Amino acid sequence: MHPHVRPLVLFVLAGLANFVHAAPLSFNAALELAERQSPKLNASTAQIDAARSATTAAGALPDPKVFIGVDNFPISGPDAGYLQRDAMTMQKVGFMQDVPNHDKREAREAAAFASVDLAQAQRRVDTLAVRRDTALAWLELYYLERKQDVLQELDRENTILARTVRAQIAAGRAQAADAVIPLQEATLLADRHDELQGSIAQAQAKLRQWVGPQASDGVAGEPPLFRVDEQHLREHLHLHPELQTFAAASRKAEAELDEAEAAKKSDWGVQFAYQHRAPQFGDMVSVQFTFDLPVSPATRQDPLIASKQRELDRIDSEKSSLLREHTEELESDLAEYTSVSRQLERAKQTALPLAEQKVSLQSASYEAGKGNLSDVLAARRELIEQRMRIIELQARQAAVSTRLHFAYGENTQ
Repeated sequence: MHPHVRPLVLFVLAGLANFVHAAPLSFNAALELAERQSPKLNASTAQIDAARSATTAAGALPDPKVFIGVDNFPISGPDAGYLQRDAMTMQKVGFMQDVPNHDKREAREAAAFASVDLAQAQRRVDTLAVRRDTALAWLELYYLERKQDVLQELDRENTILARTVRAQIAAGRAQAADAVIPLQEATLLADRHDELQGSIAQAQAKLRQWVGPQASDGVAGEPPLFRVDEQHLREHLHLHPELQTFAAASRKAEAELDEAEAAKKSDWGVQFAYQHRAPQFGDMVSVQFTFDLPVSPATRQDPLIASKQRELDRIDSEKSSLLREHTEELESDLAEYTSVSRQLERAKQTALPLAEQKVSLQSASYEAGKGNLSDVLAARRELIEQRMRIIELQARQAAVSTRLHFAYGENTQ
């Protein structure tokens, strides 16, 4: 590449990179980005990999042992201190292999695979939590930006109002003091702009926690419309991912209980030794087997079995408790969704048209010289508050439907 061309190419590529980075973030892009770079999900993946690695050795036999030694070494008499005088003196080398009983090894293997299932179930919980929190942060910023759009529209309307006031004063249908009122209104709008900018900065910081620097570029596109089917959600409550983790935890606890019960069965082992003696006596080999004797289960195995049983009872109780919590949470969210939806419908179909009509009537009366400016401004403020309230209701409705979708709906699709 020509030496003068290379800097130009690098400059163009850098500009393109900045352009890509500066693009506002869509809803789906935010979720994908958050899921891809989440440290929590990376940790969950590492936990799954660790659990899978442990399954390889779970059902394997323990490592064999090698031993060397001397048998029957004389320490007194005429042969004391000699290795090759006494026929019973032997130098030996051999190995030992312990063999846990089949039920114990099978239980250990089941516990290892249950640990994998538990790690995978927990990752599903973590994934949905990351997606839900990212979605809520995106929605908060989205609706704050919609409020910003309303204020900008009001700025333009206030400019038109100022022209109308000046025209009314020039025509003798308004007092000269009315010229100050649009300026005061502009000051109030500027205060609301500043307050809203602070809220937007906070929302960007919240979204930045999940998606990184791209949160500063704002959001783009429309939020998804998640359908809320009350009957479907109630019927699939048991499939909530947090409840599914208890199924895997129960399987692991049951496997550990089986291992504790298998400890009552004897393990065994085998030993093989090669024994070297003096040339005049000849060498030997030995084989022996060992067996565990669980002679005191009341003080050894039974307490451990009871402990594992209580652990299983704890998991069942916590699952029942969490099911009650999620049932209450679901009913609370459904009630809020119904209430907000009704309020939003009334606001859009009744309250907003009435507020717009009032502004139109007051403005027409003022322009005809029959009304005063304070009534116009009062009607405009009511309209502002109504528009803001609709956006707030839309934000609440979207937040509730999003929580329901990622807690229940997405898991059952």
